[in-house]
Amino acid sequence: MENLKRKADDDRNNTDKRMRTKKQWQVPRKGDRSAYTSRTINPGDSGIWATCNKGREGKCVNELRELFAEYAAHLYGDHLVTGEPVDGDGEAGEEEEERESADIESSIQAEVAGIRKPTSVQLCTPVRIDVQCVVFFRTVSPIEPVSFVKKICEDAIEKNALRRARIVKRLSPMTLLGRATTEGLEKVAIDVLAPHFHQIPFQSKKFAIRPTLRNHNVLSRDSIIKQVASIVGQGHQVDLKNYELLIIVEVYQNICGVSVVDNSFERLKRFNLAEIFDPTPNEADKDVKDISDKPTNSEAPANEPQQETQQSEQVVAVQDTPVPASMDLT
Repeated sequence: MENLKRKADDDRNNTDKRMRTKKQWQVPRKGDRSAYTSRTINPGDSGIWATCNKGREGKCVNELRELFAEYAAHLYGDHLVTGEPVDGDGEAGEEEEERESADIESSIQAEVAGIRKPTSVQLCTPVRIDVQCVVFFRTVSPIEPVSFVKKICEDAIEKNALRRARIVKRLSPMTLLGRATTEGLEKVAIDVLAPHFHQIPFQSKKFAIRPTLRNHNVLSRDSIIKQVASIVGQGHQVDLKNYELLIIVEVYQNICGVSVVDNSFERLKRFNLAEIFDPTPNEADKDVKDISDKPTNSEAPANEPQQETQQSEQVVAVQDTPVPASMDLT
């Protein structure tokens, strides 16, 4: 009886070992989210949206991680290292002070130098979002999303430029993000638009508004255009073809973001890396657009070009909408 009990215990232990071993060797699921290091987008954040084909979000994140890291190192290399010592450096310093011998002192200093490793700062962090065909990277200072993305696209459009991205399609820099509500949009738009439209002394600008909405049914394109135009204020002129500044408004689920780009936006293919490296033969023919960029009503996230058509129609509406007086920003 005792032998049977011992055998049953051994079988149970062997089964537990097999289960633990099997768990350690699980095959990653398709579209593994381990590439993401953050799970939330908070009001006050800045960052970069990017689109890709459905099911390739994980590869898109990996591709952008390398691309952004390279440009961050090139443009902001001095900010990637804090120079702060790791934990334990203080104890080593106290020990060093207690030494009276110069030889021992020098050896401790060398040891401390080995411990004193600089802390690396991540300027671009991928954030997990539940929207198909879209990924997001949060950025921190000193990165300014608009100039950062513009530099990437300017390098890409150069003759004989090496293709650095094959999965990524459009990049949408967001200077500031907030909640996708009327109040949230107002706060974000006031902060983002003020440096461009509310300067002292006043400078009149030609502008256009380009909204994009995905998986969102609270704000409408019409309401966004009217609200943003009211914040721009009087004295500025709407010009859809020859604008000086383009106001980009991106709404994804419960998050809205605003940025302002200059008139190089069209020359840089609207920050679409896929179009820069592999341009559509006839850009005027909307029917030849890649199907991955063509949205349907049932699947908004995968629909980049249709969004552009809708956006253009909505921007035209601004021409028929008088720009209201400036808001009291005090």
